[in-house]
Amino acid sequence: MARMDVTVRGAGIFGLAIAWECLRRGARVRVIDVHGPGAGSSGGIVGALAPHVPEQWNSKKAFQFESLIAAEPFFQSVEVASGLSTGYGRTGRVQPVVGPEARALAQARAAGAATLWPGHRWEIVEAARFGGWGLTGEVIYDTLSARMHPRQACAALVAALEGAGAEVVTGAAAIDIAEEGRVVHATGLAGLLALSHGRGRGFGSGVKGQSALFDAPGLATLPQLFIETLHVIAHADGTVALGSTSENTYEDPTRTDAQLDALIERARELVPPLRDAPVIERWAGVRPRARSRAPVLGHYPDRPGHYIANGGFKIGFGMAAGVARVMADLLLEDHHDIPPAFAPETCF
Repeated sequence: MARMDVTVRGAGIFGLAIAWECLRRGARVRVIDVHGPGAGSSGGIVGALAPHVPEQWNSKKAFQFESLIAAEPFFQSVEVASGLSTGYGRTGRVQPVVGPEARALAQARAAGAATLWPGHRWEIVEAARFGGWGLTGEVIYDTLSARMHPRQACAALVAALEGAGAEVVTGAAAIDIAEEGRVVHATGLAGLLALSHGRGRGFGSGVKGQSALFDAPGLATLPQLFIETLHVIAHADGTVALGSTSENTYEDPTRTDAQLDALIERARELVPPLRDAPVIERWAGVRPRARSRAPVLGHYPDRPGHYIANGGFKIGFGMAAGVARVMADLLLEDHHDIPPAFAPETCF
């Protein structure tokens, strides 16, 4: 059997996306995850690919913009190779305009988008344009935001990888399998905690999030909705996702509770199509957040031949295409344009 060029530890969105990009460039790739694809926060239900606001521009915002632009062709390649849907769609996003101060700020950001978001808009329009959400008045509409179905995306990536000859090893078989070639650690919260061990300072932490999935057909073509801190995403399969809480302290990382009950109740008050829609799933999980609050990409400290891709937190799916590109550059070509703010040493 041919020796692998790249071993990826972790079958979440970062690990699978890096594996796919490396494979597309001709590398022999093996993905290892005892728990299986999308077992952590990548197996959630929300899938909001939303940009940072077009102001106070920095390297993180620029990288995210480029990643969101690259997402469409990247996930199209996955769908073509796998024959499966990733749930991707650039449907945009709407946000209600509440009061004159909010309107003035929205206008300033529209001017920023004209410069910082080439090819995309941030504009104020009448809510009636998106009548399916049942809103009134004015809304901010941006054309850059997109949606993704996290589980479908992970499943499609696995199918694309295996169909193109990569190995995806899960369960008991993954426990003792050899690491070959260059090794990428994309292991989420466990990886951040492992990096912290023995260093005298935390490298990152986990933030729990709770979300819900409604059965609400007929809304699939609507842009995602951001209203009073709630993310509401209409998926192509007739479901609508609601997210999410942000909990820095928690007892059970996978149990939903009254905080999600309150989130659902608030969504029913604010979003007319959800008032009578049944909740078909409740989900909780922990998202990896690095100390820097930015993705952590680059050489693994003190481990030659090992690399890290972690800290996706709330923007992992939106960053995936860009992360895959720069990590494949580093792994296969020994060069990269990873922003310095993403370097592992910045997190200590």
